[in-house]
Amino acid sequence: MRRGLAALAVAALALTWAGAANASVSVTVDRIGVATGLGKRFAFRSTVVNSGPGEARGLVAHLNVASLRPGVYVDPEDWSTSRTRYLDPIPAGGTATVRWSLQAVNAGSFAVYVAVLPADAAGRPPTVGRTVRVTVAERRTLDAGGILPLALGVPAVLGLAAGGLALRRRRFVSAA
Repeated sequence: MRRGLAALAVAALALTWAGAANASVSVTVDRIGVATGLGKRFAFRSTVVNSGPGEARGLVAHLNVASLRPGVYVDPEDWSTSRTRYLDPIPAGGTATVRWSLQAVNAGSFAVYVAVLPADAAGRPPTVGRTVRVTVAERRTLDAGGILPLALGVPAVLGLAAGGLALRRRRFVSAA
């Protein structure tokens, strides 16, 4: 009976350590802000630190994007095509660094953040790192896609052509 209780206690302790290894991870980012323009690419790095007593296994890092202003629809999949990363085991005291590449597809102010959770996360909250504030300038241009020369040029050419025809007509009428 003692051996059974001792084995049960060891198994419970092992499960507690395994949970603690996943629960004692933290997430940091290499910057707190990015200023960019609409359509531009940018990147940042997140580092997952295992400060637990054992190896952290089965961790999933996930990238998310949220608008900081109401009325702005954000589809995170438009910002990054690779938003979920399955991390290799991280030894006690070790780290794992992930480079995230994004493209600004909306103008405005956004929070980009990384959440780390164990693959068997049922009922457990994720560990979330600091947000990276992304400010995306709206691209206002008078020459949208090269249309300005065409928009100004066509009426000018037509005007010159009409003026030339009117001048010829005057010459023809006065010659007759």
